[in-house]
Amino acid sequence: MFSNMPIQKIEEYVRNASITEELLEQLRKDERKGVQRLLAKVEKEQEEQKRLIEQYEQMSRYETAQKMKGKKFIAGVDEVGRGSLAGSVVAAAVILPDEPILGLYDSKQVNKKKRMELFERIHEKAIVGIGTASPHEIDRHNIYIATKMAMVKAIKACSPNIDHVLVDAMQLPISISQTSIIEGDKKSVSIAAASIIAKVTRDRMMAELAQSFPQYGFDRNVGYGTKEHLYALKNYGATSEHRLSFSPVADTMKG
Repeated sequence: MFSNMPIQKIEEYVRNASITEELLEQLRKDERKGVQRLLAKVEKEQEEQKRLIEQYEQMSRYETAQKMKGKKFIAGVDEVGRGSLAGSVVAAAVILPDEPILGLYDSKQVNKKKRMELFERIHEKAIVGIGTASPHEIDRHNIYIATKMAMVKAIKACSPNIDHVLVDAMQLPISISQTSIIEGDKKSVSIAAASIIAKVTRDRMMAELAQSFPQYGFDRNVGYGTKEHLYALKNYGATSEHRLSFSPVADTMKG
């Protein structure tokens, strides 16, 4: 099939073709080094695709269990920013479509490029809600309660038809049935999707804050207590976006 075809043409053909065992066998028969390199690349991509499908199926078991109980709209909920010294805590609620979005996992363990790709695909294919709790709300209520507030806001913003909530390591004050899952962003595709939406959303919010408060490096540390951030706190004091109830902020202000 490929014996008289230039390697560049083979690459173009493979790029646009469905990868079947017959196609792979044809590539295996061509002993040219360029074709064998192409074959190795295609087989590696096939293995990665298989891994992602298996991962998605494994991480869908909580969603599947609820669907078997008759639940239709199942939202995964997660938050980002609980340990930050500045900025809001951001929560997201996501109802995934039936069609798999492969590659979903804990946002902290997905590289930035892939995280951005997944962020766009989730927004395109899923139902998404965002909730936040401001530094003022965090100081007023404490971070634990404020995080719950942000999560409840995200659920309300997501859909009025939610049947069940899968939440990362929390019990929320809601009337909807819920399942709390420790390390849920590694065990549930819906929670993983929520973690990606929450992280990218919050990172963008902190990048915007960096425009108003450039000396704190919010675009780099997203409000966490890096040396750069603590140095700025000591020398410039706290901003309106800092959490005054957090000891590192209060301590640097005393100094």
